[in-house]
Amino acid sequence: MNLINIGKYVNTHGIKGEIRIISNFSRKDLIFKPNVCIYINNKEYIIESYRQHKIYDMVKLKDINNINDIEHLKNSYVYVNKDIIDCDCLVEDLVDYNVVYLKNKYDVIRIDENKKYKIIVLSNNCMIPFIDEFIDNIDSNNKIIYLKNVGGLIE
Repeated sequence: MNLINIGKYVNTHGIKGEIRIISNFSRKDLIFKPNVCIYINNKEYIIESYRQHKIYDMVKLKDINNINDIEHLKNSYVYVNKDIIDCDCLVEDLVDYNVVYLKNKYDVIRIDENKKYKIIVLSNNCMIPFIDEFIDNIDSNNKIIYLKNVGGLIE
């Protein structure tokens, strides 16, 4: 199974077993919905219901009806089987990619996020906003991101 991290279970909400998840996952719309299977500490759980509350993704899991049934897993990471995601390229996958700019090649070392957009952090410590103004093309087959020729983008 190909698991991908979608967030962290940070707390419970109420006494009936609803949990708070902090997630920056790029495709929440594909994951946080009823009957989707998630994994916490390698145990499978099925989402019964979902809602957003402030900065949290609130999830009620099937067969979890008491805070005591789930509280012991607090501060655990939440995963989903990547194979169920019907999407060609996730922003989270870009960590395995290379970036090409003016015939120079850089490794993507991580993806950061601010309030507006994702940021690609390169091996030379340069940060590139993941927005159309800078991204020319993404070659998913070869795992390469081609940047537009924007003067001063990488010095």
